[in-house]
Amino acid sequence: MRMENPDELLRRLPSVEILTTHPALQAAIAVYSRPLVVDAVREVIEGARSSILADHRMPSDGELVDSIISALSARFGEYLREVINGTGVLVHTNLGRTPLPGEAFPPLSYSNLEYDLPAGTRGRRGRLVESMIARLAGAEAALVVNNNAAAVYLVLSGLAVGKEVIVSRGELVQIGGGFRIPEILERSGAILREVGTTNKTVLEDYRKAIGPETALILKVHRSNFKMTGFVSEAGLHDLAGLGHKEDIPVVMDLGSGAVSDMRQYGLPHEPTLADAITDKAELVTASGDKLFGGPQAGLIAGKKEMVDRLRSDPFYRALRPDKTALAGLEYTARAHLDGAAVERLPLYRMLAFPLDKLRQRAESLMSRLQECGIDCRVVNTNATVGGGSLPEEAFPSVGIEIRSLQKADVLAQKLRSGEPPVIGIITEDTYRIDLRTVLAEQDERLVAAILRVQEI
Repeated sequence: MRMENPDELLRRLPSVEILTTHPALQAAIAVYSRPLVVDAVREVIEGARSSILADHRMPSDGELVDSIISALSARFGEYLREVINGTGVLVHTNLGRTPLPGEAFPPLSYSNLEYDLPAGTRGRRGRLVESMIARLAGAEAALVVNNNAAAVYLVLSGLAVGKEVIVSRGELVQIGGGFRIPEILERSGAILREVGTTNKTVLEDYRKAIGPETALILKVHRSNFKMTGFVSEAGLHDLAGLGHKEDIPVVMDLGSGAVSDMRQYGLPHEPTLADAITDKAELVTASGDKLFGGPQAGLIAGKKEMVDRLRSDPFYRALRPDKTALAGLEYTARAHLDGAAVERLPLYRMLAFPLDKLRQRAESLMSRLQECGIDCRVVNTNATVGGGSLPEEAFPSVGIEIRSLQKADVLAQKLRSGEPPVIGIITEDTYRIDLRTVLAEQDERLVAAILRVQEI
């Protein structure tokens, strides 16, 4: 930085055209588009003009470029790209929840999304995957929307607008992103009727609340927290019996989307879609990108008459999924139906990956890093399912602890800034990468990313 005549400094400021030829900004154009980059360049140049007039300081071209890149990132965020998840959280909401295999994506060209090929006429989107989901749930019919919040909203607005919905106070939950059951009820046009207390709600509480304005009984699975101690709740089977007697439909918001027994992976049993239907719920809703293992979607399964009412609701069109989600769900549902979830779905492959083989991978990676002068060691860790599923349930995993490069927070920042970005965890001022959530095919890129940081 040099102190000079401001008019001379202003004349020396590079033009928009010259700045945009800088390699870093050419790369930014490929990500953000030329118009957005040019807008940022103009704003930074205008800021530099103001700075020159105020304190006679001339920024270098490099400083200008850095300011432009920072402005683009602050305004528009990062572009969507692959990251290496070393956190040990399998269903990581901030990292896209469940990873999907490449086979789960739709054809790149045109597709028969809403075209009946045999008949040569317009068809119904999602018919196959909805049949698959109904089969997995043991339900009469199913419907797919774009997420579970939308599923709950459609059920409430389609079946209970202007009417009361009975919910236990202990189930008025909030999930990630600020989604709250009371608020979604209010926005749907349904009227919340709270029963019981935070820690204890019994069947008689529901019975007393039923009246001429009751449209639904809603039971919400507390999938992202536990209640222990002096607690009790009415079971779904008993609620369904009460609902049948009083001619009031019972809806189960399951959330997690489990379709198989999680005990085979060393985890506690999580209620499944089929469990809810077996317990006689008229409808069950769930997420497609949690324990179902697919893309973001909301699943609704249950009585055909009720599902058909929701499908014919005009609001359904605003919530229906696109071809990418439907292709991913088809692939995922087929894997479950074929009993091939471990072979085909990354989530279940990670859940089932043997601990001894995970340790072998860790030791191999450690040896390669140590050969390059990096002080690291294999450590025992605990992975979690995450994503609002199976709260507080951890299971054994193996990771690599890196100690030689720099302070843990500095190392974390540099690895996040690399290509591909690596997201690890800091424990007691040490940096760890849990291999449970690192796909085996990412091992080579993980080693390369760590070695690049060593050189910085």
